[in-house]
Amino acid sequence: MTELPGNEWAEATLATLQRRGRSGGARKAVVELLARQRCCLTAQEIFDALRTAERPVGLASIYRALDQLSTEGFLQKIELGAGTTRYEPVRADGDHHHHLVCDECGKVESFADVRLEQALHRVENATGYRVAAHDVVLRGACSDCRT
Repeated sequence: MTELPGNEWAEATLATLQRRGRSGGARKAVVELLARQRCCLTAQEIFDALRTAERPVGLASIYRALDQLSTEGFLQKIELGAGTTRYEPVRADGDHHHHLVCDECGKVESFADVRLEQALHRVENATGYRVAAHDVVLRGACSDCRT
């Protein structure tokens, strides 16, 4: 049985943090939670999920962990509007997705599209830029809010 990419990311991230002497309980809890997610989460969502899982970690500790993990390149910060930052793992293999955001209810969903990625690579080649990262956010109304 092969491991899920999230488990590989969590193991590699925690091993690196341990080698650097930065393997505190809050960091470990945040990494393990994010490894199981399909899409980005806010600090408050992480706080709520850890509390529900009876793994209480203070909100300030979560923010410190997220800041450190982002600064060190383990997490991507995603700004989707309304002043809220979301976080998701940066995969070593470059695998990533983009986001759909409902302007009505705030729901965030992920999507991947091979042709979109190809178009972005064509832009990179045509402009001569070496693109290190990109975010695509599509905004509108989800199927629940449209009805």
